Amino acid sequence: MKKVYTGNDIQAMIRQGTCLDSIPADAVVTPSAKDAIQAHKKGAAVTFGSSSASAATGNEKLPPLPAGVPTVPPEPIVPSLEFKWVPGTDPKTPEEIQRYFYSPAIEQLKKEMAHVAHKMWGRNMVDGNGGNITLRVGDNLVLCTPTLRSKGELQPDEIALVDLDGVQQAGWRKRTSEANTHLAIMKQQPNAKSVIHGHPPYSTAFAVAGIEPPTCLCSEAEIFTGPIKLVPYQTPGSPENAAAVAAIGKDNPAILLANHGVMTWGSDVEDAYWKLENMETACQTVWVASQLNGGKVNPIPNDKMRELFEIRRSIGMIDPREEYKECELCNNDDFRPGAMCDIPAGAGSAAPSTGATQNSAAEEVIKKLTDEIMSKL
Repeated sequence: MKKVYTGNDIQAMIRQGTCLDSIPADAVVTPSAKDAIQAHKKGAAVTFGSSSASAATGNEKLPPLPAGVPTVPPEPIVPSLEFKWVPGTDPKTPEEIQRYFYSPAIEQLKKEMAHVAHKMWGRNMVDGNGGNITLRVGDNLVLCTPTLRSKGELQPDEIALVDLDGVQQAGWRKRTSEANTHLAIMKQQPNAKSVIHGHPPYSTAFAVAGIEPPTCLCSEAEIFTGPIKLVPYQTPGSPENAAAVAAIGKDNPAILLANHGVMTWGSDVEDAYWKLENMETACQTVWVASQLNGGKVNPIPNDKMRELFEIRRSIGMIDPREEYKECELCNNDDFRPGAMCDIPAGAGSAAPSTGATQNSAAEEVIKKLTDEIMSKL
């Protein structure tokens, strides 16, 4: 069998002073071994990693910096994605609105909205033509996704422009009928620059069940969304629904819409989308956890919750629970995980000690079927 030489083998031979000419002519030399041999012949020091090899003498000249790159590393920052317009400068005439709507800055925002729409569809957070995205771009101007359009296929040029009263100002496709619900939050909460509505399965399941997810369980959700509140059911797109959503949504960036879906808001479209992911993951995690260990879930200790409030404050999110007493922070008494099955009462034996009522006729059928199967086996 021919001997195989790898880069590491060559490196070991060099360290041991073994002559590389001793490698048999019929040996198999890997590409990394060939590189090591060539580098050694040139007098270069060779260093091998787990997946790649590199050669450097230490005397090679570094290439010049690309144009525009500073000579000293900058102070690291977290860039803001929030769109900031100059207050009082909204375009007024139809032509000014058109120019603004098709300006490079707004065109880029349309692309970002379409990108988030595609992510929502890819994560199963919307179905059919469901879900909507809005983004505030002026004192009285908001970009808005169109009605009857799949978020998985949405294109930037299909996005509309509306005012805070829901009147469409630009765009060739008609705006969503649920825009006023988004706008109601924006009117009440200036920090809500972007609002997203979707139907992610797990959080929507909590909305359909009429259950607010328990708090103090998932640290990420506690930091980025806070308590997830339930809005009582109103007809989607109705003024009543907009008022109900605004009343609760203005202080809670992640809410459940009873028998409908969910809504989140943030400083920009990515921020609102991240909260949507945080909420959905938290609801899924809580549901799965509630099926384990007899439904028992372990909350974050109260003193540690105080530390999460400090993190929220550091990123500009004030939590009203900071004023709560220790005993009020993680009060999840209303959360009752698990399922109960009611068996209709029938002519049968008395109920067992568990309190469930058994159907004797059904039991007899099961027994006969079992006996028949066993006899054939």
